[in-house]
Amino acid sequence: MSVARRRRLPDEVRASVVRAVLCLAFTLVGLLIATLASYAGSWLMTPALMAMGLGVFGTMWCLLEILISRQVAAQRMRGPNSASPMAGSRAPVGARPVPRPAGPPNGTAAPQPRVPTAYP
Repeated sequence: MSVARRRRLPDEVRASVVRAVLCLAFTLVGLLIATLASYAGSWLMTPALMAMGLGVFGTMWCLLEILISRQVAAQRMRGPNSASPMAGSRAPVGARPVPRPAGPPNGTAAPQPRVPTAYP
């Protein structure tokens, strides 16, 4: 039984995921402090709500950064001459090149013989 191994994410993608998790944790702490401060009637509710708003904005920013860095990493893996994401990926390592048809050495195409047709 073989287990398919997942490829490791590129460094910039992993770094953006770490930033997103930290920003989400910051937002959740702000939510917890705002909730407890509202129960207690404390003055800390206003700064906690502002911190939570900034945390939501920062989390969305980090999620967008993850998407962009994943696309950049995928495009880097496809290669420089790939026109679109649907164009395919690089040839596998160790793949043989496709043999070219023999022709004149100067690169010009040899004239093709005419095939006679049965009717005029």
